[in-house]
Amino acid sequence: MTSATIELDHRFADALPELAVDWAASPAPTPAVVALNEPLAEELGIDVAWLRSAAGIAVLAGNAVPDGARPVAMGYAGHQFGNYSPRLGDGRALLLGEVLDAEGRLRDVHLKGSGRTPFARGGDGRATLGPMLREYLIAEALHALGVPTTRSLAVVTTGETVARTGPEPGAILTRVATSHLRVGTFEYARWLEDGANLEPLVRHALERHHPDGDDSARPALTLLRHTVEVQAVLIAQWMLVGFVHGVMNTDNMTISGESIDFGPCAFMDRFDPATVFSSIDHAGRYAYGNQPAVAQWNLARLAEALLPAIDEDRDTAVALATEALEGFVDRYQRAWSDGMAGKLGLPPDSPGNSALFDGLVSLQTRARADHTSTYRALASVLRGDSMALGALFPEHVLEIGDWSTSWQGALGDADRGAVAEGMDAVNPLYVPRNHLVEAALASAVDGEFAAFGSLLDLVTDPYVERAGRRAETGPAPDGFDSGYQTFCGT
Repeated sequence: MTSATIELDHRFADALPELAVDWAASPAPTPAVVALNEPLAEELGIDVAWLRSAAGIAVLAGNAVPDGARPVAMGYAGHQFGNYSPRLGDGRALLLGEVLDAEGRLRDVHLKGSGRTPFARGGDGRATLGPMLREYLIAEALHALGVPTTRSLAVVTTGETVARTGPEPGAILTRVATSHLRVGTFEYARWLEDGANLEPLVRHALERHHPDGDDSARPALTLLRHTVEVQAVLIAQWMLVGFVHGVMNTDNMTISGESIDFGPCAFMDRFDPATVFSSIDHAGRYAYGNQPAVAQWNLARLAEALLPAIDEDRDTAVALATEALEGFVDRYQRAWSDGMAGKLGLPPDSPGNSALFDGLVSLQTRARADHTSTYRALASVLRGDSMALGALFPEHVLEIGDWSTSWQGALGDADRGAVAEGMDAVNPLYVPRNHLVEAALASAVDGEFAAFGSLLDLVTDPYVERAGRRAETGPAPDGFDSGYQTFCGT
């Protein structure tokens, strides 16, 4: 049932007042909706017509607070590029509160770009249109690919000009998440008042994400194990679709296992484990191929923060936390291997799978073959057309031919047409390729939103081929990637 308003709770603010600062958004002079996620609004039980009305836009812009809401800036710490910052927090964002969606699930509603808060650290507290539309687009693309992610309900322009590399239109994103609890939230709770907030935070997190876990003998250990599990699966899914987050600081890793904070993120075209797009990642810490190891490193920081809540005896706590962390590698490998099996139409536990996977990744790396197109081309091979695959490996035709022979042998007597259809169902044809994203965002910043809408439509239905859209299935023109960078937007 939809509501002609939005009814919000304030459970986080009530349960953890030391981790929240009551705050109000800075006024947006002339807000206007430029992107509205109508399907998500329906999931949340919010009337779309109301969201487009003056009253709804006022809430999306932070100019009005819904009845019962208690906007807060959330406090958290974080390891940023490996360096610990004990007090970060929402410098330009506010948690409006939590809403029960149409299925009875609790979801956070959060504004990004709503003005300075006490955590602003010298920033202007504003966001600009291009990065907010990027986050909207990438989040919805990941969702369509089945990758756990925060979602974007709306982007509104504010009527202000914000200074970045030059004057840019101001904007605010409304983000929806199962919660905004991060690894950095626990680091902050451990840092505050000798960790007095740690156990209440553990209980709150379990209530939101793993309600059965609060009854365990060691709730904090249960939470750690749960987070290791969901993050291992998430990172495997990123790797399978060629997603590069770009800034995997501990304040950008959720307890829920949802992707969050798409600043310098991008999808990889030509396969290379060393791929880095972020303008601030000079050493390649968060390169595509490093993401699993970085995730485990981040989880170790969570474990450190949780130690006093796991056991009073530090040695016991360390031993238990270490055992939980050691489960990451196996869980990640299983999720990745199962995903690769699906992408190649193979049974998940076939003895020869590992060698086939490693062989294909090695060939993709040496050929710098387009990641997304490779798997659709393999499905075409099963339909009797190997030209597309050969074109992706022009200098390694014989090697990819030999690999393909081994792969088809592993398929046994399975119906080739049925296998190809199954592969097409899990291997996208359309992803937000960087040259398309940049062109769409540039047009939107200039006030033309047709290209953005067209690309959004494509990547939110990524598996079905569209007539006349073949050009959008290929990589960027030669030379584009060599100097391409993405930016945080702050």
